[in-house]
Amino acid sequence: QVQLVESGGGLVQAGGSLRLSCAASGRFFTTYTMAWFRQAPGKEREFVAAIPPNSGSTYCADSVKGRFTISRDKDQNTMYLQMNSLKPGDTAVYYCAARRFLVSYSVNAYDYWGQGTQVTVSS
Repeated sequence: QVQLVESGGGLVQAGGSLRLSCAASGRFFTTYTMAWFRQAPGKEREFVAAIPPNSGSTYCADSVKGRFTISRDKDQNTMYLQMNSLKPGDTAVYYCAARRFLVSYSVNAYDYWGQGTQVTVSS
């Protein structure tokens, strides 16, 4: 069983930065792919970024590539999303998710979810 708790959301002006954290509990954190998804009002939840268990290649949606960086600290059982050059279009609730082994871009592929953290970018 994996439990996920996000933190770090807030209100920021366009062009600013935020760092989200996802603290994971559970014995097998190092075997899980970790990912960030986001959901804006009236829209479906969408993939943002993912990092595999071995912290090798990371994967980012085209809409955030070059601005967001995903990373994980295995010793701390924590995953991060560094968000730079934020835009009003990045406003959403950001969710941390986990699944065994392989990276997936699909919401339905993830077994564990955090409660979400609100990110609001003002223009």
